[in-house]
Amino acid sequence: MRTNHLPDIENRAAFPQTLNCNLNRSVMLSGKRIADMGYKLFSGSMMLLTMYGGYLCIMRAQRYMLKRKQLELAAENESAASETIKD
Repeated sequence: MRTNHLPDIENRAAFPQTLNCNLNRSVMLSGKRIADMGYKLFSGSMMLLTMYGGYLCIMRAQRYMLKRKQLELAAENESAASETIKD
């Protein structure tokens, strides 16, 4: 008695449509796998791009706030210096 699950070679020769069906299914699975991998790769790259865009946005906002603070301090120092000159 055989324990393997594969059909005999004689059965494949007698029923070629079974062989074709099995081959098509294996090709479709590999194609589906490739498509799934491509989708995951694309989704991952879009996620990283979004995170990088968020990082750039935060860095720009931080530079803007720092520059605005520096300009306010410079304006205060200039006005304080002009008041001391008037006195």
